[in-house]
Amino acid sequence: MDYNLLQQKFSHIFDNELIVEISKKGIFKNFKKDDIIIDIDQPLNFIPLLLVGDIKIIREDDDGNEILIYFLEAGETCTMSLTCCLGIAKSKIRAVAEKDSSLIMIPVDNMQKWFDSNASWRNFILQSYQIRFEEMLEAIDSLAFMKMDERLYKYLKNMAMIDESNTIFIKHQDIAEDLNTSRVVISRLLKKLENERKIKLGRNKIVMI
Repeated sequence: MDYNLLQQKFSHIFDNELIVEISKKGIFKNFKKDDIIIDIDQPLNFIPLLLVGDIKIIREDDDGNEILIYFLEAGETCTMSLTCCLGIAKSKIRAVAEKDSSLIMIPVDNMQKWFDSNASWRNFILQSYQIRFEEMLEAIDSLAFMKMDERLYKYLKNMAMIDESNTIFIKHQDIAEDLNTSRVVISRLLKKLENERKIKLGRNKIVMI
């Protein structure tokens, strides 16, 4: 079943020989919503390939304030963990399951070996770096140039796209933590967006209009 899931998610990316290798060398793990998959300062000797679910990647400052950097979706990997693995460093990020998720953990030795020997793996890693780099630039632009209501609306649109639904089930406090602001600010701005007829508010849910 694990091999079939790998083939389903990655057959358009990896050659069959590599999929077989991944199914043999990788470690399959399941996580529940809100489980911490990778924590800050955790030594990393593997990289995650996401098979099912969504994961949010978070940075934390010295005071414990968190900010969302980007989301991982099925078929993707976290390039920040790649960087830590290659440099034999501790994790600089926290990876949290946004919903129930299944992953396969690739040992760092295999990651490096396949990068040298397998073109499909090498292309996947390089493309992943490019995608994550663009997302990080987008996150920086949002922080530097966008007002909080614009950041909030962009965040909601991204959540709706990830969930593939116009209805987002989330608490105001959770949004506030992801955007590194207060619940009061988020509640006020959500009401503003509702008055502008961009969203409709419900109990622990938001409907995109």
